[in-house]
Formats: sequence, structure tokens, C-alpha cells
Amino acid sequence: MLNTATKTDAPADQQELTDGFHLVIDALKLNGINTIYGVPGIPITDLGRMAQAEGIRVISFRHEQNAGNAAAIAGFLTKKPGVCLTVSAPGFLNGLTALANATTNCFPMILISGSSEREIVDLQQGDYEEMDQLAIAKPLCKAAFRVLHAVDIGIGLARAIRAAMSGRPGGVYLDLPGKLLGQVMNAEAGAKSLVKVIDAAPAQIPAPSAIKRALDVFKSAKRPLIILGKGAAYAQADDDIRALVEKSGVPFLPMSMAKGLLPDLHPQCAGAARSTVLKDADVVMLIGARLNWLLSHGKGKSWGDQPKKFIQLDIEPKEMDSNVEIAAPVVGDIASCVTALLEAMGANWQAAPADWVNSVKSKREENIAKMAPRLMNNKAPMDYHGALGALRTVIKERPDAILVNEGANTLDLARGIIDIRQAGARGRRRLSLRLLRHGGRDHLPLQPAGLRRHLQQ
Repeated sequence: MLNTATKTDAPADQQELTDGFHLVIDALKLNGINTIYGVPGIPITDLGRMAQAEGIRVISFRHEQNAGNAAAIAGFLTKKPGVCLTVSAPGFLNGLTALANATTNCFPMILISGSSEREIVDLQQGDYEEMDQLAIAKPLCKAAFRVLHAVDIGIGLARAIRAAMSGRPGGVYLDLPGKLLGQVMNAEAGAKSLVKVIDAAPAQIPAPSAIKRALDVFKSAKRPLIILGKGAAYAQADDDIRALVEKSGVPFLPMSMAKGLLPDLHPQCAGAARSTVLKDADVVMLIGARLNWLLSHGKGKSWGDQPKKFIQLDIEPKEMDSNVEIAAPVVGDIASCVTALLEAMGANWQAAPADWVNSVKSKREENIAKMAPRLMNNKAPMDYHGALGALRTVIKERPDAILVNEGANTLDLARGIIDIRQAGARGRRRLSLRLLRHGGRDHLPLQPAGLRRHLQQ
């Protein structure tokens, strides 16, 4: 039932009304958005309070950038836009940092900010926190919209959701001037103005000719390699990706954001032989991975002198040939692309050359034997590998353990130990994380000595 701004004790013949606050809330709920991350303040204080009263979970932070990052990673994990709510001007600018990051990293996120009135901003008459927020946001996000009339709130939010989720996901800005939230309109008309977004991210099926070309190149490889990227993890097509990797028999290299799709202990994982496979491979299949700085742009010393052919699966056509020539571009959503490849491979697909597979396996085992003792026994300071070793032990003994950490390493650490939970299991098991700010009394100590003491208890 639509929330109304009027009380039920009004005269029977009086028109039932609603307002911008309730229309925003109802539009969010209609589209299944039940969590808001943000920092309260003018002019969105009442919006957050009313959202809580209507059953939406509102999580408040001390800084808008942290709230925006939380919304962005929630979008990545749920494939539904994470919503960050901020005040105008300084709050908006703080949230904008996270929005730009979400856009660059392809996380579906919507930054909703209150703003000063348009007529005052445009004439530069000195309103409270006066700033043309829409103009500032546009270059840094996938799309930006402003709603001026209550009747357009439903359409505005629908456009933001579809822009954030469709194609390659990203960040979207939605500007709500303070005057908009207080606008009153007929409740029945308001309900009709709301829009439920249908199929915001429709499947994009790859062309059959692209699938055939990709498999022809893949089949010709003497030293093939599969690289799993963030897009592969976002697709949540874990079973099909695993089936493709295992049917091909090809060594795979998981990027940091694709950790956990397959365990690091999988016999085909080439993570411990990364330098070798990048230099020696002759055909590389990129599944949701971009040839950006994380992969040295597909060229240079990291890739060696061996000529390479690239097969790239990506939903964004413009990603192809962004750094090097792509011999076999496959454009479509990752799930559809992987399914099409699996079907076209058939039941009698020839496994990867044994000499290549065995050489990668030998190099991986050699590197593990050489590095593991030093990394795992490194006591001071506790670096990434030492912390990972300690956490592996905890997870084995306490599968329900909650990792509490602050900073960028949280997700990498989590993905680094997912394989412990899923070793021997077919399905993917997600690690439960609680991302908290450092400094609270109940938080896990982050200093090396304190962390070790805590883990020993």
C-alpha cells in the first residue's frame, strides 16, 4: 500500500495526498531496494528517517566515501544497485569519489544526493551549499539525472536503476533538490507514476559466428591459458565457468576479484605460476577480464616475446582492441557467452596439450615448495601472506568465523581463503564478511601482535 503524507482522520471527501519523500521510498521498495548506505543531514535527514520507518535498512557511516564504497561492493555482490544517500555539496563530493570508483570498476551503484534549488544555483545567488552537482557528476559516472517534479520520481529512479545495471554496470547519479521532497500530489496519481523496472540487465547473446571463431582459435593453441576476471565473478555463472575450465583442461589464472570462482587448490589453477603462463602462453582466453594495468595492458616484459592470440569475452564492444589486437572478440554477457561456448564445444572436446599442462603443474609445485615456507612462517611483520596463512587455520577450525578488517585488503583476503571452505565441493560458498571501521572496542585488532593473539584464542 502506498504511504501517504496525510492522516487517516481526514474528512472522507478530502483528497488523499502523498509527497516526494514517500514517493522516493515507495519507488525504492517497488524495485526491491531495501538497504541505503549514507550519512544523514540536510536536506535528506527526513528521507532516511522515513525510509527506516517503512522497513528500509539505513546504514549510517561517518564519511560518505565509505558509505559509497559499501554501496558499490553491495551492488557487485548482489547484482542490484547499491544506493548511497548523501547531503548536498561536501557530502555529494565525498560520495562522488566512491561513485567514480564504482564506474571505473563496473559496480552497479546509485548516488542519491540532496541539492540546492535550481533557480538559485543557476543564478549563483548564494544558496546553502550551492553547487551544480549534476554538471560535476556527469563526467565521472555512467549516467546522471535530476528530478524536479514529484510525478517524475518514479521515472527518475527507474532510469537510474536501468543505467546502473544494463550492459557494463556502473555508477549513476540521481539529483534530488530539497524542494522536490516536500512536493505534494494526489496519492493515487503518485502511485501510478511509480515504475517497476523489468529486466534491467537483459541477456546479451553472443553471435554464433563469434563463438565459432573463438573456439577455432582456442582449439589451435599449443599453450592455452584462461584468465578469469571480475566480470566472471559478477556474472554468478560459477557452475558453467567451472564446467568450461574443466572441459577444456586449460590452466586458469584468477584475477584478485575472481578468487573463489574456483579454489586456488584446483589442479588447473596457475596462480602460483603466473609469470610463467603469462610469458609462455600462445592463446589467452579472457573471461570478464580487461587488459588493463593489472595485466600490464597485455604487452611488455610480463607477457614475454612469445606471439599471442587473445580471445576476449566481454559485454562491452568498445573493450575489444583497447590495448592489443583481439583475434576472437565475443561480445555478450558472461553467462550467455560461457553457455554458448560450452554448447559449441560438445562432448568430445580435445583436452589441452599434456606437455603444456604438465609443465605448468611442475612450475606451480616448484614455486609453492620454494615460497610457501618463507611466506607462511614470516612472523614479523604480519604481511598479506602471513595473515592469509593464519586466517586459513582459523577458517578450517571455525567455518562460521567472521572476518573483520578495514581497507582494500579485506576482499582480497576473503577471496584468498574461500578455497579452504569449498575444497572438494562443487558449489561456490560465499564467505561471510563484516566490514567495520578500525577503532571500536569489539573490533579485531589490526596490529600484527594483537591479531596473532586474537587468532590464538
